[in-house]
Amino acid sequence: MDIPAPVIAQVWRDGSRQARLARLLGASDVVLVDLDAEMARAVGVLCGAVGVADVVDGHVALHARRRDLAVLTSDPDDIARLDPTLAIVTV
Repeated sequence: MDIPAPVIAQVWRDGSRQARLARLLGASDVVLVDLDAEMARAVGVLCGAVGVADVVDGHVALHARRRDLAVLTSDPDDIARLDPTLAIVTV
């Protein structure tokens, strides 16, 4: 499972209260995906093109598109706005 690193910044508050999330992040099949300079520029272009300000959602959508992955999200409308072709699973 790929998890863009900015997603962790968006949800992480206190590891002592987030045991399930901490276990997930420590799983051997979880890959944290960095937001490097090249991806950051591409995310900015995508967000600008569709008029979305949330760069975390932009990173998720762009990474999913590039790797042909489904997106698990509680906000399917924003992800679909960024890329309506993505497979989206609402949680």
